[in-house]
Amino acid sequence: MNGHEGVVKMLLGWGGVDPNRPDNDGQTPLFCAAWKGHEGVVKMLLGRDDVNPEKHDDFGKTPLCCAAWSGREGVVRTLLGRDDVNPDKPNKNGRTPLCCAASDGHKGVVEILLRRGGVNPNQPDEDGSTPLCCAASNGHEGVVEMLLRRGDVNPNQPDGYGRTPLYCAAWGGHEGVVKMLLGRGDVNPDKPNAYGQTPLCCAASDGHEGVVEMLLRRGDVNPNQPDGYSNTPLCCAASNGHEGVVEILLRRGDVNPNQPDGYGRTPLYCAAWEGHEGVVKMLLGRRDVNPDKPNAYGQTPLCCAARKGHEGVVKILLGRDDVGPGESDEGGRKPL
Repeated sequence: MNGHEGVVKMLLGWGGVDPNRPDNDGQTPLFCAAWKGHEGVVKMLLGRDDVNPEKHDDFGKTPLCCAAWSGREGVVRTLLGRDDVNPDKPNKNGRTPLCCAASDGHKGVVEILLRRGGVNPNQPDEDGSTPLCCAASNGHEGVVEMLLRRGDVNPNQPDGYGRTPLYCAAWGGHEGVVKMLLGRGDVNPDKPNAYGQTPLCCAASDGHEGVVEMLLRRGDVNPNQPDGYSNTPLCCAASNGHEGVVEILLRRGDVNPNQPDGYGRTPLYCAAWEGHEGVVKMLLGRRDVNPDKPNAYGQTPLCCAARKGHEGVVKILLGRDDVGPGESDEGGRKPL
């Protein structure tokens, strides 16, 4: 564990030591040395015929997987020098050494593994995340660039939830990775996940203005595309109070500011419900926004803001001549 080569050598020379004996977590001396990056100890242990280089711990991680995950380039090279080490062997979560290295942005380890035969650059983990998905999710531009240079890497391969590498990068707000992926002619910029959310919808929901702008510059991205719950990118941004994203979307002539979700809630209704005064003002600044449009249950933006106690929003709405303060919803409830 601590890399004391002299002590290790002394103990290995003593006949009563089992070099494969694991600790309480199933971690062997080789595993621990690989994890900590102690190359000298790793070489010493691998020089013995009775050391198993593939023995995993209780969590299914092999020494190679652990070294890749920790970014130990020298240890990875040493382990790959053994013919009996599988460079693509996954742990219990289905993550291969390449997936582990890509996820943590260890560019050197990724490069070493990709040079090896027998490594599948598209091998997904148990959640369906490929090395490219893992790298894109965490914004590791160098690793993404390296993977995209290969002709055998699928840039659209989704994970088990239908999230493509572009979706993952947009979700995390990783502008550099998004730019890289959008620079590819074979990347679908509007591909939704399993819940119908497109990369634009996801970026708008999380307030990633730079990503939203990049996606909207594409002619093949639908700015009104709703998700599986009928939420448009504008609805998502308004619900979460992302004024910058709302402003970007409203600047476009092809964005419908009144498009409701599956429950009849317009972007204005969503902003009023959450008490986002800035977004409410922005939407009311549009002449084509209906300030009194009810949802599927007859509740107007004013009714819902009053119910939630959002005084600022109520005041803004009551300042409009076209808002009826005395109207009730279908349950007979009035704002007052």
